[in-house]
Amino acid sequence: MTLRLLPLALALLAGAAQADLLKDPQWQGWLDAGKTADLVRAAKAKGDDDQAAVALALAAVDDNDGARLEAAIPALQACVDKRPTSANSAGCAYALGRVYGQQAMTASVFKMPGLATKTKEQFVKAVELDPQLFEARTGLTQFYLMAPGFAGGSTAKAKELAVEVQARQPEQAKVLRALLAMNDKDWTSAERELTGVKAGDDHALQRELRGAWTRVGFEHMEQKNFAKARGVFEALQRDYPAHAAGPYGLGRTALEQGQTDEAIKSLERARSLEGAERLPIDHRLGQALIAKGDKAGAKAALERFVQNKRANPRNVDDAKKLLAGLA
Repeated sequence: MTLRLLPLALALLAGAAQADLLKDPQWQGWLDAGKTADLVRAAKAKGDDDQAAVALALAAVDDNDGARLEAAIPALQACVDKRPTSANSAGCAYALGRVYGQQAMTASVFKMPGLATKTKEQFVKAVELDPQLFEARTGLTQFYLMAPGFAGGSTAKAKELAVEVQARQPEQAKVLRALLAMNDKDWTSAERELTGVKAGDDHALQRELRGAWTRVGFEHMEQKNFAKARGVFEALQRDYPAHAAGPYGLGRTALEQGQTDEAIKSLERARSLEGAERLPIDHRLGQALIAKGDKAGAKAALERFVQNKRANPRNVDDAKKLLAGLA
C-alpha cells in the first residue's frame, strides 16, 4: 500500500465498530444512534472524569470535528499517564488511538505517517493494558491489515492477535479470523467463521459481527452475485431491525439491479434507523429518485447528503455532480 492510500485505510478503520467503553447504557445508546449532541452535553456536565473524556473523544471522532478532536487529546493522555499500567486506562488509550486515526484521515502527507504511528501505539497500549478489550484488539487488527508496512502494517502481527485471544474469547477470535480471511479475499472462509459466531449479549461483538457481515454483503454485490448479497442483507435486517445496515444494503442491491421502486422503499426505511447518518443513504436515494424521474425528490435527498458532516468526501463529490446535473 502506498502513502497515497493510507487515508483510505484509516477511513476504513474509523468506520470500525463503536467501542462499548461507555459504562452508562444511555451514553452508549446515544453514541450508537449518532446522537452526539446529547452525549457531549451529558459528558460536559459530568466534568473532569475519564468516562467523560472517552465520550467526548468518541463523539468528536463520530462528528469528524477537527477542533474537538484536538481538544480531546490532553484529557485522554492524562488518563493514560496517571495509571500507566492499569486496565482502567485501556479505554482512554483506545479512544486516543481513534482520535489520532481520525486526524490522520485529513492530514498532509507529511503529518499522516506520524499520526498513523500514534494510532498504532495507542491501540497496542490498550491491548497490553486490557487483553480482553475486544474493541482495541479489533482496531489494532484492522490497522495491521490496512496500513502499509512503512506505517506499521503487518499481516503476521494481525494473525498473532487472533491466536492470542482464542482460549479466553473464542467467539471474538472467529471474527478476527474472518477479518484475516477478508484481507486475503477468502470470502468463503470469512463467511464460515462469521456464521459460527455466537455473540450473545456482547454488544461490542454484535456490532463488529454486523459490520463484518455488511462487508461480506457488499462484496457479493460488487461481484454481481445479487442473490447472495440480498440474502446477507435480509439476514442483517432480520437480526438488527433497529439498524440501517440491512435495508441500506437491500436498497443498494435493488438499485444495482435496476429495481428502482424497491430501492427507494428500502433506502427510505434505512433513513429512519440507527446508524443512518454514517451511511451514504441520501446519496443512493438521490440516484434512485433520478432513475425514477423524480428530480425534486432527488434534489432534496442530495442536498441533505452534502450537508452531512459524516459523509465520505468521495460520495459528496459525486452527489454535487448529480445536483449540478439537476440544475
